[in-house]
Amino acid sequence: MPFWDVHAGYGFKPGVQKGMSDEIPEIPQSVQNLIGKSQYEEQTEFDIEMGYVYNTMAAVQNGNPLYWDKSVAEELVGAQIAPPTMLSVWFRPHYWTPGAEGERKALQTHFDLKEMLGLPEAVIAGNESIFGVPVKMGDKLRTCQVIKSISDVKQTKVGTGRFWVINVECVNQDGDHVGTDIYTCLGYRRPAA
Repeated sequence: MPFWDVHAGYGFKPGVQKGMSDEIPEIPQSVQNLIGKSQYEEQTEFDIEMGYVYNTMAAVQNGNPLYWDKSVAEELVGAQIAPPTMLSVWFRPHYWTPGAEGERKALQTHFDLKEMLGLPEAVIAGNESIFGVPVKMGDKLRTCQVIKSISDVKQTKVGTGRFWVINVECVNQDGDHVGTDIYTCLGYRRPAA
């Protein structure tokens, strides 16, 4: 199914609209060269631990004994694990940490693309997750961000811009795939008032 049928609420119209190429420049070669390349490789700043899991489960009132009862987890999967939906939690940087310089942002590639493509506004238009092996307590995870695609110029209800897809790929300390978050983003310029 074409993307615009799935995300019709954004008023997506395929193709370059008349006059848009003057407003939104072509994708620079330096940006095209980033497509498919691993960026922002990093490791979790702390080992995976149950405190975060308990707080998350309490916040959403999830009483699944797999996450609350160590004996149930041991019986079912051989270890205490984190819910797969917590994958992005482990890589949300603290706003401040000793030795870090500048503002720290999750999904930095998204902010880079906004700047490099001259698109000051942006939204996450869609998110999908692929889950691999369970994340266990004590795991150390590594991640990287990969630009998968950047669209032609599009006219939407919110403005003129481009869609891009970024995969955030994650493995554990053994190199096992634990999951991939796929973000579809829309960077745009608002119409002139």
